[in-house]
Amino acid sequence: GEESLRILVPTEGESLPLMDMNTCETKAPELWDYVLVVDRRTQRNPGQVQRQQQFLEELENQGFHYKAMEDQEKEFFGIRADSGVFGRYQRLVEPEDTVPGGELSRPASIRATNRIRIVNFVLKSKMAAGDTLQDLVKDGVFEDGFPLHKGEEHLKKKWARWRSMFQRQPISDIRDYFGEKVALYFAWLGWYTYMLVPAAVVGLIVFLSGFSRFEASQISKEICKAHDIYMCPRGDHNRRFQRLSDTCAYAKLTHLFDNEGTVLFAIFMALWATVFLEMWKRERARVVLRWELYGWDEDQEEMALGLISCPDYQPRLHQHSYLRSTVILLLSLLMICLMIGMAHVLVVYRVLAAALFNSALPFLGEQVTTAVVVSGALVHYVIILIMTKINKYVALKLCDFEKPRTFSERESKFTIKFFTLQFFAHFSSLIYIAFILGRINGHPGKTVRLAGLWKLEECHLSGCMMDLFVQMAIIMGLKQTLSNCMEYLRPWLAHKYRSLRALSQDPELGHWQRNYRLNPVYTFSLFDEFMEMMIQYGFTTIFVAAFPLAPLLALFSNLVEIRLDAIKMVRLQRRLVPRKAKDIGTWLQVLEIIGVLAVIANGMVIAFTSEFIPRVVYKYRYGPCRSGAQSEVDCFTGYVNHSLSVFYTKDFQDPAKIEGSENVTECRYRDYFSAQDSNFSEQHWFLLAIRLAFLILFEHVALCIKLIAAWFVPDIPQSVKNEVLKKKYQRLEQKRWRGWAGWGWGRAGGGGTQPLSCLQLQPQEHRRVGDPEQAVPGDPGLRSCHHSLLPQPGWLCVGSFRRTRLRVGALGAPVCLGCL
Repeated sequence: GEESLRILVPTEGESLPLMDMNTCETKAPELWDYVLVVDRRTQRNPGQVQRQQQFLEELENQGFHYKAMEDQEKEFFGIRADSGVFGRYQRLVEPEDTVPGGELSRPASIRATNRIRIVNFVLKSKMAAGDTLQDLVKDGVFEDGFPLHKGEEHLKKKWARWRSMFQRQPISDIRDYFGEKVALYFAWLGWYTYMLVPAAVVGLIVFLSGFSRFEASQISKEICKAHDIYMCPRGDHNRRFQRLSDTCAYAKLTHLFDNEGTVLFAIFMALWATVFLEMWKRERARVVLRWELYGWDEDQEEMALGLISCPDYQPRLHQHSYLRSTVILLLSLLMICLMIGMAHVLVVYRVLAAALFNSALPFLGEQVTTAVVVSGALVHYVIILIMTKINKYVALKLCDFEKPRTFSERESKFTIKFFTLQFFAHFSSLIYIAFILGRINGHPGKTVRLAGLWKLEECHLSGCMMDLFVQMAIIMGLKQTLSNCMEYLRPWLAHKYRSLRALSQDPELGHWQRNYRLNPVYTFSLFDEFMEMMIQYGFTTIFVAAFPLAPLLALFSNLVEIRLDAIKMVRLQRRLVPRKAKDIGTWLQVLEIIGVLAVIANGMVIAFTSEFIPRVVYKYRYGPCRSGAQSEVDCFTGYVNHSLSVFYTKDFQDPAKIEGSENVTECRYRDYFSAQDSNFSEQHWFLLAIRLAFLILFEHVALCIKLIAAWFVPDIPQSVKNEVLKKKYQRLEQKRWRGWAGWGWGRAGGGGTQPLSCLQLQPQEHRRVGDPEQAVPGDPGLRSCHHSLLPQPGWLCVGSFRRTRLRVGALGAPVCLGCL
């Protein structure tokens, strides 16, 4: 029912209370929040029917109502809670001193998201019989249970459609329909997409700047003219010498992303990642303050819901087991080793694929290496899809073994475990290509072989940056295109198929059937969306030095992802159970960890994978400009010859098997070895020292920039801090004046305390309830005080004061300072 406020103004001679607060029971419309579905075939089992009825009866005892409807195949039970259930919730979670100043109003109606969350929590809680809804669904008593879509038309028109791709998201409307957790996800995703714009522009500029020197690069010119330099055979599939000039096109392409701008872009991305997080924290603070959730406590919310579902509820206490933690750590390390092992599987595949392609596909010729790299990336993508399923299962089992205290704690622990496993599944292959490929395979004449048979693969002739670039481009391209297509087409086709059957003529039953035929959702549906974005964020930042177009691809992908997720949630999936939240939780720590890893990884890519350090060292130590710049000669003249080691073909174990060996006396390969004894040269050790020094310097500079940016941009805007401070002061001021003026409270109409030195007013002298200031009959200089902060309904401040003693409080309401 609805509470009503009735104001009585007595006639002369009557002595009636000023106000009469009563409750009028009105018949509430049947708004069903939740639907339970039963397969009618299970109704033939008396035991199943008995458990079903027992569950429904227990719901009725807790203040719930249900309504049964059926079609030819299913039976539906609409569930809604009594207003008393929500009233208990409001009394438990509402903070003190929340009565609006200056008025007496009935309690605000509960939000639809809160209604669904409370109903869902009670349904999922353990009943007196010891069963939860999950247990009954698992045993086949109920087929499923879900909240109903209601009032989503405005979201369909404003948000969940492709034509709204470039429009601002209605975050407040999303919050009102899906709850704070989903709204914060879309707010974060929108902010991330917005912040990708400058990163994408700078990355595109760095990439295109290579075109300005596409033909002018001295290194590319030397490679394209090196017709007399022969490269040593790089594998068993290529048993002939290759001219260096044959790699001219690859050398020019490599210069597009391996140039001087790479270092600056890597530092820029480190700064960008920090600014992005700090600006998001500020945006989150504004949003949460607007939603009045700044001081919301998740533990209190959990306990309040627990008390509603069970009067004897007791919170689970915090506990920690070192034995359990040790077992979880060991099992996690075992899974990480498995992820690293998958990278070794890729190594084996690439070695075997090179031999297979050479024998089975001879038309590939010199493109065997490129084919191996591309196919290896495809195999890696398939492995990622398989390992994602395995990782999720393992992470859930580890969480169950750890026995988290609450659902939020379980979600947080699951996030950490699952992301760690996913990180190694996605990036182990990239780590191998960036830092291991071509560095453990020996050198011509003394190669390392797998099982003594197959020679380990080497980097592309133009360098390992080309391999890393191709791997990044293929994996990101597939994840942003194929994955998004599957993410949309699979639920769309499933929904179309389930919607082929006709709906009931009854509007209410038809509405329930329509919701039932939508694609089901589960506890971690939103979690999967977050995880997808975290992996994309990792690709966008961690190896961005090798792939400066990553932010641009992420930007285009996110514009599609926002609308794709919106269409899925509103049109193709059942309604998610709303959840309260004031931040994105553990994902913020994940983002910060990725930011630190990005600094380390990009520093290592520039130092050990890129040609940036060798070029700089050559320019200032070995090149023609070591004594100063010379206008008539390029500073990189002779770099190609300097960076290639010499190997005499007579030292091959089987030179006769190499095509053209009779005409070639020496070949070259990428590394710094001495031609005489095949040991590392002096240049190698000097370069190694410079690489390590650069890595340390780069990481310290980038991390310092991140720390300075984090200090310079406060997490919380000053306006938000001031608003929170103002509210705290208002609550303290209300408590202070309430305690001071306690002597002046009395029951209107008699029976109250009689304060000394105050003019007692009769109830009829208050002509309008809620008017804070009225003239006192017989003395226009005095005003009666109606205090807005009543200790309980029906109480008024009956003191009076002169107008000069009127003070306006922080809430804008008059405050009684005293009586004369």
